[in-house]
Amino acid sequence: MAVGDSKKIVIENIIKAAREGRFNDKVEIDDAILSREERKYILGKFVKHRCSISYIYRNFIARRVVDIATDLVNAKTEIVGLENIKDYKGGAIATSNHFNPVDTTIVRYGLKKAGRHKMFIVSQDTNLLMKGILKFLTNYADTIPISPDKDYMNRHFHRTLNYLLTKKKEIILIYPEQEMWYNYRKPRPPKRGAYFYAAKFNVPILSFFTEMIDEPGTGKPGAEFDNVRYRLHVLPAIYPDPNLTERENSVLMMQKDYEQKKTAYENAYGKKLEYEFEKTDIAGWRL
Repeated sequence: MAVGDSKKIVIENIIKAAREGRFNDKVEIDDAILSREERKYILGKFVKHRCSISYIYRNFIARRVVDIATDLVNAKTEIVGLENIKDYKGGAIATSNHFNPVDTTIVRYGLKKAGRHKMFIVSQDTNLLMKGILKFLTNYADTIPISPDKDYMNRHFHRTLNYLLTKKKEIILIYPEQEMWYNYRKPRPPKRGAYFYAAKFNVPILSFFTEMIDEPGTGKPGAEFDNVRYRLHVLPAIYPDPNLTERENSVLMMQKDYEQKKTAYENAYGKKLEYEFEKTDIAGWRL
């Protein structure tokens, strides 16, 4: 769904999925549906284009656009716990709750304040087909597509993560909740993928949780939402245990990360994390 469209159906989908305990389901509408052949073509084109001069030029422009957007979106953003990552210089996988098309800028903002000025983002391959400026950014702003295509995942995706994490010592943002739930406050149970790669490549999880603070009366007349400002909680980094197997590490890191985000939620909002849906679960919602 495009940014700015009505979120009525999306919120209805969130409510239904939450009540049925399907916390990793897609709730957005109008996302592209790709055939196997279309997916292979799009991914092949993306991988090939990344080696071109035109990609390098557009990547430079996209990074500048993202830097400007990061500062604009986060003009009021607060950061808590920056000391947990400010001295870390190596490769890592960052995780955060996924609730808005611009929530990547919040994590990026925190990393910039910690002295890390580059961040890669794992994003669904269908996002390469978004329209307008979002299409430009998903194609050129250091995005790494993830896909159901096993050949792509076993070759290009695995190789890219290995190179960026172990050779270039970069930070890669992966959303363990998988799907975006618009302005949903609660941390959702994670999937194991992000932690599998952290264990596989022996890098830590940089754990983030974004708190959303309503600003009542600030939305436009007749709008579905009031404005929301953010408070980024930078949680303790989670390191693989050299005495455990990759699978044991991935499970343990996932559990620790979820518990940290759960505690951050409870401290931020002053209540126990429970998944029975309440209207206040959607930040800024007027309806």
